[in-house]
Amino acid sequence: MDQLDNTTDQIRAKFEQVNAARDQAYQRSRKLISLCARSIRAIHREEWQTAETLIAEAKSATDTLVAGVKDHPNLYFAGYTQDAVKEFVEANLTYALVRGLPLPTPDELGTEGNTWLNGLAEAATELRRRILDIIRHGHSDEAERLLDIMDQIYSQLVTFDFNDSITGGLRRRTDTVRAVLERTRGDVTNSLRQAQLEAALKNVENRLRE
Repeated sequence: MDQLDNTTDQIRAKFEQVNAARDQAYQRSRKLISLCARSIRAIHREEWQTAETLIAEAKSATDTLVAGVKDHPNLYFAGYTQDAVKEFVEANLTYALVRGLPLPTPDELGTEGNTWLNGLAEAATELRRRILDIIRHGHSDEAERLLDIMDQIYSQLVTFDFNDSITGGLRRRTDTVRAVLERTRGDVTNSLRQAQLEAALKNVENRLRE
């Protein structure tokens, strides 16, 4: 029975190691999600320096999170780990899309392809908030540019017709992008019509004054 004791002790020690890594990963994922949320808030406020600083901190937090679970694939691919990394992708892509910069690739961000695509989907929905902020001050070409980007993203996402076990639930997020895109297109169209109407009225006023 000594062999039984030794074997179970080894298994218990391994479980304790994995459990400690899990608890640590969970705490680190929460910190990462918080950093990403704050960076996206800074982006919408056009606080570019703050956003860049927070994204840099999120990069360090992501590296730390991934390093802590690299020897435990079940923890690396766990929902809370990949969800946190997805938020990191979303923050980076939202910043790039809003600023008109090239999109960082999965390799550049150190993420899985399906995590990157899910982050892209959520970044697309963030553009709605940006567009609404813009059109509150009147219609602009920037709103149309961002709407076109949303459309392009959706057009790409909808082509990934694979099982959710492969894409990480991308289909559901793609459906969300479609719904957000349709509502945003309606908002931008109404904004454009209002701008055209205001321009026409102003033109009539100018003629009457002449």
